Amino acid sequence: MEFLYFSEIRRLLDQVEKTESESMEAAVGALVKAILDKRAIYVFGASHAGILTQEMFYRAGGLVVINPIFGREVMLDTSPITHTSKMERLPGYGTLLAQKTCIGNGDVLIVHSVSGRNPVTIEVAMEAKKRGACVICITNLSYSQSVTSRHPSGKKLYEVSDIVIDNHGEKGDACVKIKGIEQKVSPTSTVIGASVLNAVVAAAAQALADTGLEILPIFYSANVDGGDERNRRVYEEYKDNIHYSY
Repeated sequence: MEFLYFSEIRRLLDQVEKTESESMEAAVGALVKAILDKRAIYVFGASHAGILTQEMFYRAGGLVVINPIFGREVMLDTSPITHTSKMERLPGYGTLLAQKTCIGNGDVLIVHSVSGRNPVTIEVAMEAKKRGACVICITNLSYSQSVTSRHPSGKKLYEVSDIVIDNHGEKGDACVKIKGIEQKVSPTSTVIGASVLNAVVAAAAQALADTGLEILPIFYSANVDGGDERNRRVYEEYKDNIHYSY
């Protein structure tokens, strides 16, 4: 049996590594600068795009200064689930979400949306830029450029972002063709997006270590001996830029 999904993911990862290295390096630079300047990093996505928010937040090997923006109405435990689609298309909701945060000048916002067309992510990005933050987006450029914006401004996410990383997926996200039906299966955006962000975090951590920084803002596993004590030390060093309950 051939598992076609693996070959598709390998192909996309190779393509992203070859074509998005400049944008990823810019993202590394933005994260390093924010951390050295003792600024905060935020991450947001709606519905399944929000899985990357959870991927980046509060986990061993991740950055302590990553602050999640969770919109209750666009999370996957909302019922009925169709409510999430209505809310991510509702103008004004994204602005309200961003206004609840402490995001400010010198901070970084990472925002994920495959189509980049819905108001919620566009508005979170707009509000962050308005406050002087650097906005990094992960999107699908060919997909986004083939659809219209649902935001009153007519803009899409990549058009209001400072650094754009293209995930090079297909329109509709799914990648595996099934004989006999039109709809493909097995989306790629979560795997590719998580790989991109973890690659950026790894490169940023190395760059920070190269500066001689004594305490890096990296979580230790709480399930290894001494992990809790090390994490408390890291938290004390960076607590002014951590805006979630610890």
